Amino acid sequence: MTDAPVTRDLARCAAIVGAAEYPARRFSEVPAANSLEQAADLALLALDDAGLTLADVDGLSVRGIYVTDQFLPATLAEYLGVRIGYGGAPDLGGAAAAGMVWRAAAAIERGVASAIVCVYPGNYPPAPPPGDRQQRSFGASSYLPGSPQAEFEIPYGHLGQNIPYAFIAQRYAHAHGYDPEALARLVVHQRRSANANPHAIFHGEPLTEADVLASRMIADPLRMLEIVRPIRGGTAVVVASPEVARRTRHRPVAISGYGEGIAHKSPQFARDILDPPLREAAATAFAMAGLTPGDMAGAQIYDCYTIAVLMALEAAGFCAPGAGFGFLRGHDMSFAGDFPLNTNGGQLGYGQAGGAGGMTHVIEGYRQAAGRAGARQIAGCDTMFVSGNGGIMSEQVALVLQGATA
Repeated sequence: MTDAPVTRDLARCAAIVGAAEYPARRFSEVPAANSLEQAADLALLALDDAGLTLADVDGLSVRGIYVTDQFLPATLAEYLGVRIGYGGAPDLGGAAAAGMVWRAAAAIERGVASAIVCVYPGNYPPAPPPGDRQQRSFGASSYLPGSPQAEFEIPYGHLGQNIPYAFIAQRYAHAHGYDPEALARLVVHQRRSANANPHAIFHGEPLTEADVLASRMIADPLRMLEIVRPIRGGTAVVVASPEVARRTRHRPVAISGYGEGIAHKSPQFARDILDPPLREAAATAFAMAGLTPGDMAGAQIYDCYTIAVLMALEAAGFCAPGAGFGFLRGHDMSFAGDFPLNTNGGQLGYGQAGGAGGMTHVIEGYRQAAGRAGARQIAGCDTMFVSGNGGIMSEQVALVLQGATA
């Protein structure tokens, strides 16, 4: 007999106390503000949501500022006029947002800071000028001589995201079989939640499984409606110490568990592409929180592709390896269902504002556990699992969030 897990003392945990999120906008709508101006605006909106001011801020974690390629926390601190004791800019692709949050929590729990704003404006990098050598990247993560991408990927067309995620789906099919209808069901249930979220890009656009299965094949077996929709947006959250959290406006949501795993940069170098690093990251997060997947009221799982969600459900322990399709067929995954999943619509229904797309999962997890999700609120929600995913399932982060008492 094993001992029952001991739940972590939420009164001693750092907590998310406020959030800001721009509504999803069509990618063709070019914003008037640059990325630094957006970051400052989002930081102020998140602080106001928490009932705090810049005078409370002693930490900043920043990504997505394209007016500079260095010194991101210092650039934003200077712009806001604050002096900070913690600065972060984790380089984890789509997992960077969740990575910001757990690093902020760890810094606060070690006494380095007491209120850290994690901000990610949702602009994409500006297009390079004509003739700029960056145009030679061909969608690879690096075109520079000597990089594995330049040597072994660009010459063979192994580029971008669609093709490698299709490779993963094909490998999964070889090992466990493949059920396109189950994945279409996932998309439809997330779209149902998006239709309860007026800020989602697909709000007011219902979908059927037949629509998903009839959508254009992009990279076999992945169809267009199984692939994330790029949007304009932007996000920020405030992570605070228990002392600061007690004087904020809303129910704090403790970051009671977190974990991170990094396995490879390119999937061709993965030891096993069906064993993503989220497995270790989620196990660490659940052990730290003293909870299990069965204790979660729902999950916000990074969903750039349907196959990424399936793999994450298995890796995090919500179902056994190879059992993902049965799990999708056996649950209602809408916000009103028995396993609420990506209840703001996810990136497949809300949209993906570049790297800021990963923060939308954190914000929805916070809102659900804080009881602030409005029409899509999960009844009695106190716990939430959140994941981040960077690269081709190569850098992954897990968070366990719990509603706390202010």
